[in-house]
Amino acid sequence: MIHLYWGDGKGKTTAAMGLALRALGHGLRVTVVQFLKDGSSGEIAPLRTLGAVVFTAPCARFTWQMDETDRLHTRAQAGELLRRATERPCDLLILDEACGICAAGLLDETLLRQAIAAAQGDVVLTGRDPAAWMRQCADYSTELRAERHPYDKGVAARPGIEF
Repeated sequence: MIHLYWGDGKGKTTAAMGLALRALGHGLRVTVVQFLKDGSSGEIAPLRTLGAVVFTAPCARFTWQMDETDRLHTRAQAGELLRRATERPCDLLILDEACGICAAGLLDETLLRQAIAAAQGDVVLTGRDPAAWMRQCADYSTELRAERHPYDKGVAARPGIEF
């Protein structure tokens, strides 16, 4: 089954990590790839402690801050993260920010499609603007839409809640 958590609202990664926690609690094998994220978010250490295999991008930057060298490095890194993640069998494969990295042209769409097709268990894709093919192939599709967010009033993200 393919799960898609998408939209401009908060909670896409949180939903995916909640599913990972549930799967780990039932003894399932979980692999997480966080594209465009450096692994500093609060859920990573506990997931690893519980047995999840997690791959992150240690030199991650926002796409709009990248120059061409950064883009080339990120593209190579993303392909390597995906390759390493799919070398091992798992029951749940989470590809966090797959929508965004694919939309930005920083992950070969063919590699992503192949990884999804070859997965033995469920696959979760997260991100803001999924490609049409992602929306079409999803068995579960949940759009998270922002109606209100404290950031709009200048309130910074809080450790442990938003990051």
